[in-house]
Amino acid sequence: MAKKFLTEDGRTRLMAELNDLKTVQRPGIIKRIHEAKEFGELNEGNESDEVRNEQAFIEGRIMMLERLLKDAEVISTHSSDTVSIGSTVRLMSANGESKYTIVGTDEIDLLDGKISNESPLGEALVGRKIGDSVTVQTPRGSHLHEILEIS
Repeated sequence: MAKKFLTEDGRTRLMAELNDLKTVQRPGIIKRIHEAKEFGELNEGNESDEVRNEQAFIEGRIMMLERLLKDAEVISTHSSDTVSIGSTVRLMSANGESKYTIVGTDEIDLLDGKISNESPLGEALVGRKIGDSVTVQTPRGSHLHEILEIS
């Protein structure tokens, strides 16, 4: 299994989610199950299935987050000389300037400009320096990017 990485920010966000699942979501679903049992509604079909599916999802997510937080390597510092996990990189390409933050696979958020170190662009950028150019193959063809800034 490939090593999992988290930025300090990602670790904090996932710990908050885990806390919410354990202290708010789990007790809430247990209360709903208890109330449904009291009113004899637990065996009546759709509501019962929905509550049990929600409970299974919450328990599965708790297990996944606990394992991830236990096993992942947290990257809390990075150099501004070389692209690494946690770096924010400003690039120039044929499409203009863009800015991405390199994160572990469990922190991807394309709308926020967070790309995985395992994505084609992330993989090409890791280890590179300001002024370096990288070519990335995508289904739409080859794209050339020049690194303008690392922070």
